[in-house]
Amino acid sequence: MGALKLQEMSWAAVEAYLEKDDRIILPVGSTEQHGAFAPLGCDTLVALGLAEEASRKLGVITAPPLWFGWSPHHLVRPGTVSVRAEVLLEVVFDAIESLAGHGFKSFLVVNGHRIVNLPWLQIAAERAQRELKVRVCLFDPAHMSKEIVARLGFGPLGHAEDIEISHLLHLHPELVDMSRASDNPPHPRPLYHLDPHDPRDTLCYVPATREDLEEVYQATGDAHGGLATAASAEKGKAYHRHLVQRMIQVLESLAPAG
Repeated sequence: MGALKLQEMSWAAVEAYLEKDDRIILPVGSTEQHGAFAPLGCDTLVALGLAEEASRKLGVITAPPLWFGWSPHHLVRPGTVSVRAEVLLEVVFDAIESLAGHGFKSFLVVNGHRIVNLPWLQIAAERAQRELKVRVCLFDPAHMSKEIVARLGFGPLGHAEDIEISHLLHLHPELVDMSRASDNPPHPRPLYHLDPHDPRDTLCYVPATREDLEEVYQATGDAHGGLATAASAEKGKAYHRHLVQRMIQVLESLAPAG
């Protein structure tokens, strides 16, 4: 069974779907630099790949992805598009409101842009549940993979590191140039360990400044962080399967009664 893509369906097909199901998947990502070796659309491609795989397995509709995220720090390199968090919040809310008006009641928002997208997505989800009387679940791969990252031998979470790049090598190997990959291990900061897999303190995250990443670029010749050269399609496949299984669990919990 192929993925059910909202943008490829007629209104009549959506109406027929709503007679038996009220769930929909909303992939959200970003368009931002991911080093000189990976595509700008990495975050969105990851969210879309997870959404479409879950759609194929369960027959749940997936909406078109939101290709833009809140990425002011990544404007340091060409191609990045950053949209203000308050604008993105309204876009996601309006999308949910539109779909809720047609009869969709359960929404799974798949976040490919990690912790940076989470604050405004949480606000949008809470508002949608309160005002529209729908159910909204957020699915974040970094938080849904704590059990598997150590077993797969992944290094610390960074940006365009071995976790993201492994996943992308599984989904879209043609878009990754590993001959240009390099390592830039993250420097630890006392009490600020933003990696969800790290058992130490994880305090509130504030995105880096553009100047911060300019310093990284001047020092390393690229603007990413982590152990990109350790990425592999094999690890990405196992990571992807784990996340899809988790997504299926969440979607099954949202299935309409009867």
